[in-house]
Amino acid sequence: MAVNLATKYSSQIAEVFTAGSFVKGKTSTTFDLTGVKTLKVYTPVTVPEVDYTREGMTRYGTVTEMQDIVQELKMTQDKAFTLTIDKGNYLDQNMSKKAADMLRLQINEQSTPAADKYALRRFAMMAGTIATVDEAPSKDTIVELISTGAQVLDDNLVPESDRYVYVTSEVYKMIRLSPEFTGLEGLGVKSIGKGVCGEISGLNIVRVPKSYMPEGCYFIITHKNSVLMPYKISDAKVHNDPVGVSGALIEGRHYYDAFVLGAKCTGVYALVLAKNKLAAPTISISSLKATVTAPSGAEEVRYTVDGTDPRYSDSAKVYAAPVTLTAGTTIRTAAFAAGKFTSDLAEASC
Repeated sequence: MAVNLATKYSSQIAEVFTAGSFVKGKTSTTFDLTGVKTLKVYTPVTVPEVDYTREGMTRYGTVTEMQDIVQELKMTQDKAFTLTIDKGNYLDQNMSKKAADMLRLQINEQSTPAADKYALRRFAMMAGTIATVDEAPSKDTIVELISTGAQVLDDNLVPESDRYVYVTSEVYKMIRLSPEFTGLEGLGVKSIGKGVCGEISGLNIVRVPKSYMPEGCYFIITHKNSVLMPYKISDAKVHNDPVGVSGALIEGRHYYDAFVLGAKCTGVYALVLAKNKLAAPTISISSLKATVTAPSGAEEVRYTVDGTDPRYSDSAKVYAAPVTLTAGTTIRTAAFAAGKFTSDLAEASC
């Protein structure tokens, strides 16, 4: 008979994952994907204010129906593992307990690092702002570059609390040696969370292993409510004395994902090497038809004609042929490719 570890140890497993993750605990908990694989997030669209008119039938302006921007969050990372515990090796130990211990070890050494690497890659690829540099930062430039990222969040009214900047040890060393930081107190003195080792420009510094950071990315700034990292152990069990095994057979399956919330994408900023980022598509409009040219290296271009951001919007379509527009319509496009950072938006109106 199989012992379902997902039921028996789910809370402990979740705690182990959170404690070992550099990312989990620093993301939004507003949306719950428990029991679902896909969640649609609806964000109401506000309207600009107008001057009040003291006569007529449109004193408050032209009435428009409230619109929504829809983003679909779909779990995609479905992983599994299996291993055995021979009865001869653990004759006097409870097989179920030993299996649970192995599951925790599996999460610490395999699942957690893989999920963190995936999350940071997703955050960088889908950041609201992907800034570029032609060469790697140095100790003389790193503080200014990070401060510029913090300023972008300020200018977009992103709340000052719960901001994080993910850096490698190499970049952290640059910060420590930077002329702007030399002699300042507090950096690296107090740890307030997994990997957090100080503060710069109002950002909590999270030092992550070099292998966790996407190639060509130097740092990632996130606000907690701008990113999401749902993680679920969907199935984990131990079979005692199955056919062919004297002992326990452990089978585990878990899935997770990471998202940048489109409505709050201005709270995510990444600095990357310029050559690793796609250029924006080019758009030409003639006779109410929009022709989009993909940049070099792009695998696909997505577009919208309803004013939403094609990087996040559920209404985005993959460009395949010229798009027929109506007068006054704006087409917005972005280019995507595996291993490349997403392009800036390009838009044109007719």
